[in-house]
Amino acid sequence: MDKSFFDSFRTGDYQRANFDSFLEHIKFSYNVPSIHVTGTNGKGSTCTYIASIYEANGYKVGLFKSPYLFDPNEMISINGKNITDEQFLSIFNRFEKDIRKFNLSAFEVHTFIGLMFFKEQACDIAVIECGMGGLIDATNIFTPVLSIITSVALEHTDALGYSISEIAFQKAGIIKEEVPVLINDLPEEATRVILNVAKENKSKVYYLGHYVNKAFHKDGYSFDYSEFYNSKISSLADYSVNDAVMALEAVTVLKDKFSIDADKTKQGLLKVKMECRMDVLKENPLVIVDGAHNPEAMAMLCEKSIHQVTQGKPIHVIFACFRDKNLGNMLASLGAITDDLSITTFDNPRARTEDEYFLFAADYPFRENAKELIKEKMEQYPDDVILITGSLAFAAYVKSMFIKGEL
Repeated sequence: MDKSFFDSFRTGDYQRANFDSFLEHIKFSYNVPSIHVTGTNGKGSTCTYIASIYEANGYKVGLFKSPYLFDPNEMISINGKNITDEQFLSIFNRFEKDIRKFNLSAFEVHTFIGLMFFKEQACDIAVIECGMGGLIDATNIFTPVLSIITSVALEHTDALGYSISEIAFQKAGIIKEEVPVLINDLPEEATRVILNVAKENKSKVYYLGHYVNKAFHKDGYSFDYSEFYNSKISSLADYSVNDAVMALEAVTVLKDKFSIDADKTKQGLLKVKMECRMDVLKENPLVIVDGAHNPEAMAMLCEKSIHQVTQGKPIHVIFACFRDKNLGNMLASLGAITDDLSITTFDNPRARTEDEYFLFAADYPFRENAKELIKEKMEQYPDDVILITGSLAFAAYVKSMFIKGEL
């Protein structure tokens, strides 16, 4: 699907009034057993691991995730195969008159078509990632079989609230009456809010257990969790272990409804390739892109993941982010791992431009052309590490240039 297709749809506001009116008008119903996942970080990876596990166990699995990296159709898939343009338009054309009438946003259109697609394709189970928050997110329009909250940190504060408690309340909005909820190790104030909402809904709370024997290998990590001994993932990101364990715990909670085999489950984990998460694009120099785009994710990248891979080599950072992100804290984390940090921008309407980095102009050089900057660093430091980060969209932008042979 061409990205320009979505240019005519509403963007920029955060409300559910239009979407709810649309759903009521068309008498929307959804009956696919689904897992609903929210969190500041880790939700997309957790969703992907869960979907792959169920696919490996023989189920027909729908996966809805956002944002996309290269193609809007990535947001909607069944058993790893993206929805085709024809399938997308088949549903869209049936409802276009009302989609236009109720002025839906691009994300609402994607959400609606994703759920309709999973329903019409008779999926056994679906995994649905929240876009932002939870309570009034467009995806929060069904009763799941399990709700998952992967993390709670300060992000999107203008929409979700300026405290951990407020943001936790928004994310707890996906908890439904008597539906179990799985939570990660969260800040105390977030846990308190979520437990209160769970109690009000008579929802049983499950907690992530401890994994042991984690080991880094040149092609990923291995670890033991519960009955899943010697589990392996193909990600070089330390934080991906936690996401994989969330997925293992989720399928364990639901094993009475959706039976799983331990060996097939581990095969499902190993199959997942997480693009733009500690993603190695070139060996000499070692070029890594990572989509860390908020302080919590950047801290995880800088404190753990990067050092396992770089093995003491000098690191040169190229950074670009969206204008709504907490820039100062991310740069502080990066400053702890490098003496060479350059700032740039990229082709995205949300990307910060040179003027929007003015507070940091004295500390970090700005280069307008990211492609030229990356080329220059690779030529200048052939034996070192080039880390490109700050935004998932920026990571995808850079990776696409490597794929096309432009870098």
